[in-house]
Amino acid sequence: MEFRLKELRKEYGYTQSYVANYIYVSKNSYAKYESGATEIPLDGLIKLAILYDTSTDYILNLTDEEFPYKRKK
Repeated sequence: MEFRLKELRKEYGYTQSYVANYIYVSKNSYAKYESGATEIPLDGLIKLAILYDTSTDYILNLTDEEFPYKRKK
């Protein structure tokens, strides 16, 4: 399954190391999530949705709507 992780990471200007540290995994593990070689654990997926201010569905390519929820100001 192809995720939007690389696209989002580059859009935000983050390195793989930064994102890996943010979700408490090794850079190698995160690289496997990006490539689709390994599934993202639920807790990591939730942290990524928070980091990128989007939904888990968007990250998982289940929707093309990047901001499906009303943002808080």
